[in-house]
Amino acid sequence: MRYMIGVDVGGTFTDVTMVDTHSGDIVNHKVPSTPADPSRAIMTGIEQILELNGVPVGEVLYLAHGTTVATNSLIERKGALTGLLVTEGFRDLLEIGRQTRPSLYDFFKEKPAPVIPGHLRLEVEERLYADGSKRKALNKESLHAAIEQLKRDGVQSVAVCFLFSYLNPEHEKEAVEEIRRLFPEAYVSASHQVVPEFREYARLSTTAINAYLGPVMQRYMENFQNSVRSAGIPVDPYITQSNGGIISIQESVSNPVRTAVSGPAAGVVAAAHLAELTGYRNMITFDMGGTSADFCLIENGEPKVSMEREIEGFPARIPMLDIHACGAGGGSIAWLDAGGALKVGPESAGSTPGPAAYGRGGTRPTVTDANTILGRLNPDGILGGRMTMDVEASKRVVQEHICDHTNLSLMDATMGILSVVNANMTRAIRLISVEKGYDPREFTLVSFGGGGGLHCGALARELGIPRILVPPSPGTFCSLGLLVTDIRSDYVRSSLQLAQDTAGLSVVRELFADMEREGSAMLEKEGVSEENRRYALGLDMRFKGQNYELTIPVDRSELTAEGIPAVIERFHQQHEKNYGYSNRSGIIEFVNYRVTALGELPKATLNRGPEAGDRKLAPASYREVYFAETDEPGFYQTAIYSRSELAPGDKLAGPAIIEQMDSTILILPGQTAVVDAYRNLVITTFGEVEQR
Repeated sequence: MRYMIGVDVGGTFTDVTMVDTHSGDIVNHKVPSTPADPSRAIMTGIEQILELNGVPVGEVLYLAHGTTVATNSLIERKGALTGLLVTEGFRDLLEIGRQTRPSLYDFFKEKPAPVIPGHLRLEVEERLYADGSKRKALNKESLHAAIEQLKRDGVQSVAVCFLFSYLNPEHEKEAVEEIRRLFPEAYVSASHQVVPEFREYARLSTTAINAYLGPVMQRYMENFQNSVRSAGIPVDPYITQSNGGIISIQESVSNPVRTAVSGPAAGVVAAAHLAELTGYRNMITFDMGGTSADFCLIENGEPKVSMEREIEGFPARIPMLDIHACGAGGGSIAWLDAGGALKVGPESAGSTPGPAAYGRGGTRPTVTDANTILGRLNPDGILGGRMTMDVEASKRVVQEHICDHTNLSLMDATMGILSVVNANMTRAIRLISVEKGYDPREFTLVSFGGGGGLHCGALARELGIPRILVPPSPGTFCSLGLLVTDIRSDYVRSSLQLAQDTAGLSVVRELFADMEREGSAMLEKEGVSEENRRYALGLDMRFKGQNYELTIPVDRSELTAEGIPAVIERFHQQHEKNYGYSNRSGIIEFVNYRVTALGELPKATLNRGPEAGDRKLAPASYREVYFAETDEPGFYQTAIYSRSELAPGDKLAGPAIIEQMDSTILILPGQTAVVDAYRNLVITTFGEVEQR
């Protein structure tokens, strides 16, 4: 066996990447997504890429898959009918939440309805004190009555979240045991297993989402695994998590909430891999697909991680790559609001019917239609000519929906669509950089996704980003990320300890040791050998009285009276960077203790190529392309290059277009590009080609 396959499911296309581990050769393939059953497109893509390259299914040694099933189920409210068992007196906590409005100044914006309705949220007699000691024993009669009621109500899944169970899970364990005895067909999710961490509402919300998604994920994963086996593929697939790592199908069924943003996470992992290879260790990732655009900041080679994110308005207290998404994709629909202002997104034409240019019945103008009208997309077809483009259909829908209702000409309306969608994406980049104390001018923009190459030049120019890096296969870059990641599982415990009080360090060391044992057992189950296991430790720290913590990485050797001062100093430095100040005489608390267990896997390698030398590039063709980024806006005869013909060392200047099967890259007037040793296209936003 010698081939590794990664599959990423997007809203419009499903991307497949296959790597030959012997030669290092990488091939890519795209098929239209099948939202009703994503596994159909996955299996079609896998079978086609194997057939096209003459690879027997028995030669597949690794298969990984990024899924949007969990996210889509939550967005569409198609999760399982779920019941909830809570401590007596806390039935409405899921609805009360934090008593904050979704939009501070919008009195009419409603909070999303809880995923578990009120009549299925039941109380159980039990109570623990805030230190985890028992105040009232679990009343089995009230527990049994609640289970029987949920069973009569026809729930498929049960969430259990008792007060202070993160300190003492005894009552939750008893409840889970009774549910499985009396209601064995139900999926069960208990908070001490999902997120054993303080902050009651976030823990409850995360557990409820996990239970809501569990049966859906279970059915999908069983179907997918059966499809893989029926196809004769000899290995079980891995699933990507929101933290960028992968887990087995069995683990993903136990914790489906951990896969909520798995697709975008894979692209960030691939970008971090490029950061190591190229030396551009500060990156802003830009992943533009058919439905949305996703952004993440990588500092010194490490993607930013958030310990609590909202998924469709609900807090999820799990480690996720800090990816910010906005509704700006190739299929994002352009429309006029009540005041006649031009808007783009978040609604998308998706893969069915898709943009009007695809000729599948799309009737509303999209970003792809705008790029088609301007000549930026090949009118003769994309995806290597497999999909033809209907330019007249694009012009017709823009004229009908925009021009006929405004004073805009066709070209003005079309450029207006691009200006609006670019402005939306620029704001998203500012959100993860400028608003968090980072200067975009100190970063490299890594552009991927099928639509990224057409917009990266404008975004970089607007934000002053000096260079853009476009990988060899940008449209399938996320599926490559699945082949350069590791097995990863995160563990957390909560216990308030004063950082300056070294007497509590024995408790801290024991908490870390307990989580490392748990992580080791998981890696053992996943078949990871001892020499390929690593553990990363982190402390959530804050000043006493603060409501938010900063996660500070630590080493085991620092968990001593002599080592803690260095940890405290790092906390002060991070606090000053985040908030602009730090009180060095303040009392500091340890709040949460985190361990990430990593199992290193074989990875796809990107081979360096020999430089082509100083050669004169001959364009594959020329095309009339509209540019407003010049002194005189209009159509210009533009050189069209084939990406497959470019070699390391090649240089070219804009305006130019580079076409390949999975993407189109636009180099604006005044921008220059060079192909590096890994066949990345490095675009210099201002001035001459950068030499490295």
